Amino acid sequence: MAEFRRTTLYDLHLARGAKMVPFAGWEMPVQYPMGVLNEHLHTRSHAGLFDVSHMGQVILRGPGAAEALEGLVPADITGLAEGRQRYGLFTNAEGGILDDLMIANKGDHLLLVVNAACAEQDIAHLRQLEAQGILVEPVTDRGLLALQGPEAEAVLARLVPGAQAMKFMDVAEFDWQGVTLWVSRSGYTGEDGFEISVPEDRVVAFAEALLAEPEVAPIGLGARDSLRLEAGMPLYGHDMDARTLPGEAGLGWSIPKVRRTGGAREGGFPGADVILDELAAGPARSRMGLRPEGRAPIREGVGIFDAAEGGAGLGKVCSGGFGPSVGGPVAMAVLPAGLAPGATLWAELRGKRIPVTITPLPFHKPSYKR
Repeated sequence: MAEFRRTTLYDLHLARGAKMVPFAGWEMPVQYPMGVLNEHLHTRSHAGLFDVSHMGQVILRGPGAAEALEGLVPADITGLAEGRQRYGLFTNAEGGILDDLMIANKGDHLLLVVNAACAEQDIAHLRQLEAQGILVEPVTDRGLLALQGPEAEAVLARLVPGAQAMKFMDVAEFDWQGVTLWVSRSGYTGEDGFEISVPEDRVVAFAEALLAEPEVAPIGLGARDSLRLEAGMPLYGHDMDARTLPGEAGLGWSIPKVRRTGGAREGGFPGADVILDELAAGPARSRMGLRPEGRAPIREGVGIFDAAEGGAGLGKVCSGGFGPSVGGPVAMAVLPAGLAPGATLWAELRGKRIPVTITPLPFHKPSYKR
């Protein structure tokens, strides 16, 4: 039997009645007694606490760390101001996406947060920067929490005065009972919120302090997935992988003009020729939103066709489920770019085809503090 890793909050999850499941090599809570639907709605209306300690945290140090990282990531990292963070992609020689990540400028170093399933691969990928004198330091002594929802600011400000002054994509450090918290203001739910990196020996105490606040409930992976799906956010390994180009994944926005053809720092990252050609010409296929008719969700792998019978296969659902805030099923699929919002396509569900409507993303409008 495979051995799964456990976060420091494992016993807290069990004490609160969590159902644990394997995820990316870890045992993680998929839901609590409240249930996925109510956890989702609680996060949208109050504040939800997520254990995201399984994700990888990595520090890059050394003169020229930002310039060196631009050799692996098609983002503007040298132009990233201190105290700010940015979304980016690791790409391969074919232009595919190896992982997506967050990159924070903390002054004398960069802090990266990568996906749990890709963390070992990403750290090995980053090691090539050591030849340029860059120190690659995986963070192994801190847990990571995400506090998400419209009441997250009020809750965190009670424990950490000053957090309320942060804007979307800010990063800062705060003291809490003598330990240093690394805080960013962003999230994966479409709601305002924060990610908080806490020293390992205090992460349980800090999580319990947050959960003692009346607005906060613990939230599992099930609601995390439905929240990000409603927010139109792609998940690595589902909506993108090493064969998906950034434009296909709907992530061309993460590659700024300065790194594109004609930009001051054009290219210089793996797969640049393929990616920049795709962005210049426009992607042939692109990630789109779908709203199925009726109440039945269409999930990953369901085929999408251009006719109720026969016709051509256009692609497959890459993420799908029920959207509690939307009040119906929602899905995303990579489809031919010429298809227009409002067009009707057909999903083949258990041998029958049901109509689906192309719908602009996101399904639920984000509410970040700009």
